[in-house]
Amino acid sequence: MAAQTEESDTAREQAKAEQDVDQVRQRAARDRQRLDSGLVTSPKDLESLQSELASLAKRQDDLETVVLDIMERQEAAQARAKELAARVAELQEQTAEAARRRDAATQEIDAEATAVRAERAEVAASVPADLLKLYDKLREQQGGIGAARLSQRRCEGCRLELNITELNEVRAAAPDAVVRCENCRRILVRTPESGL
Repeated sequence: MAAQTEESDTAREQAKAEQDVDQVRQRAARDRQRLDSGLVTSPKDLESLQSELASLAKRQDDLETVVLDIMERQEAAQARAKELAARVAELQEQTAEAARRRDAATQEIDAEATAVRAERAEVAASVPADLLKLYDKLREQQGGIGAARLSQRRCEGCRLELNITELNEVRAAAPDAVVRCENCRRILVRTPESGL
């Protein structure tokens, strides 16, 4: 906007300066016409008219220099505005592309979440109701994780290694028994990598 404002300001300034040059030219043309017509016969008036024509020529030269300076500034402002407009267009395209990628990723995540929810519902249907209730309660208390894998004698939920007494209790428990971590109280999921 600043570049566009500068461009329009210099265009206005140039139009004003060109108008000033035209006024000086018209006045000089009128004076020259008076001088050439022979109507001015007094030497003093002739000298005054010639002096005014010289003054107008200098004024016209000065104003034309100002016009050229303004034209150069306007060209620079136009180039800058054009460059910035291209950059804005490029950034808008990048933003649109990022939004398209975001929307595609969101759709993919939503589809994955729907599939995971369906899979969870299917698995939850096969879990005893009291165990599912305990799991949901622990999940709510433990920031979304109600069960953790026991790996290399370490609870993956709290990352603490079980002591020998706790390990012996887990070893002694029936394969279908629900065992819990003594530290974080999450349900421990036993696997061949549990280190039992």
